[in-house]
Amino acid sequence: MEEQVIGYRPRMTDAGVRPTHTVSVINEKGETKQVEIAGELPLTIQVDGHEIVTLMTLGTQPELLALGYLRNQRLITEIENIESVRVDWSTESVSIQTKDGTGGQLQEKLTGRTVTTGCGQGTVFSCMIDGLYAVKLQPIALRQSQLSRLMKSLAPYNEIYRSAGAVHGCALCSDGNVEIFVEDVGRHNAADTIAGKMWLERISGRNKVFYSTGRLTSEIVMKAALMEIPAIISRSGITHMGLHLAQDLGMLMIARMKGDKFLIYNGQEHFIHDL
Repeated sequence: MEEQVIGYRPRMTDAGVRPTHTVSVINEKGETKQVEIAGELPLTIQVDGHEIVTLMTLGTQPELLALGYLRNQRLITEIENIESVRVDWSTESVSIQTKDGTGGQLQEKLTGRTVTTGCGQGTVFSCMIDGLYAVKLQPIALRQSQLSRLMKSLAPYNEIYRSAGAVHGCALCSDGNVEIFVEDVGRHNAADTIAGKMWLERISGRNKVFYSTGRLTSEIVMKAALMEIPAIISRSGITHMGLHLAQDLGMLMIARMKGDKFLIYNGQEHFIHDL
């Protein structure tokens, strides 16, 4: 992992909640069993008292989710402008206070909104799309042996999925190793939580790989690009618009991972077959 340079950090709560709940069910034999199910909570993001959006989330890392959402949507661009991030589950909200009253200036940015195919419906604001093509990704060479090692490294993760199902996982990876892994009810939430941690801890996305258990849609490609991550992989499929964006941005895109089998949809010139 590359060295992290930790700078300014806003005041933050630590209000993560348990991701699963135990319930009683009846199986096919008529027997009563105790099983785990995934949690799902609404979390309304407010900036300086102005409501931005309500996300449905597991709630394990709500502060990072809120930070990453604001960063990826380009609603706030400098973390030094954020004074505090406070989650209050009694009101199902996270309150972000800025130093310059940014929240009162966000209405223009919030006018253009697209509802995406994200689980539970994601949202993309026009300022996110406007800033997308300003991103200049630095291509990386990914070896097949690194990809194989990465998939083996990911095997111990997905703990919530193995326990309760109903969630997606995303990871920030480098050199065949997992740096950050997050599960949530939607892959877009997991991606934003990773973005929040990267923003808070000044972790660069360059020379990294983004992994998702879910499909690679235009929204996920956009989020990876805005994190400056040049390669994206998934065990699921892709969408047509997701592919077009990856092509426009010069992003290495690999999907339909199953064992040692996979498909390279874009960026073949940056992939080295060495197995």
